[in-house]
Amino acid sequence: MKRIDRYMQEAASHIAVLQEALTEIPKGKLDIDRFAKLTKLQKFAYEIILFRFSKLQDLLGAKLFRAYLECNEFVTDGLSFEELLKELEKEGIVDIDTWAQLRKVRNAIAHDYPDEVQEQVAKINYVLEHIDTLIAIYVKIEERCSAPRRV
Repeated sequence: MKRIDRYMQEAASHIAVLQEALTEIPKGKLDIDRFAKLTKLQKFAYEIILFRFSKLQDLLGAKLFRAYLECNEFVTDGLSFEELLKELEKEGIVDIDTWAQLRKVRNAIAHDYPDEVQEQVAKINYVLEHIDTLIAIYVKIEERCSAPRRV
């Protein structure tokens, strides 16, 4: 199995768990009052969503972007992550500013302080609003990887 296929499979697994966890939470934006009334299962589902969002975002940035470019015969050796992002933006895979925001939230999730409920609710709301953006990046890569290669 090629490296990119392993990464795509791993990303698909994160997405499947994200989508399953989303079925366990109430619809709509959270606030502190709604958060306080959540069941343990719902809170657990939110934890899973945050965790898998972070894992997916990290996988895309740390492994899948470079593998995708290499798969399409783009030389990535010696290139910085910013240079890779510029190429991905040219390809229509990702918007650099959007990616920077997704990364910022992923880093904030990594430094979670359970006592700061307002901050936790804000992170959850941001992630819920941007899950589709992250999945769309994966889908673009998937579509282009499964398309016939130019010879």
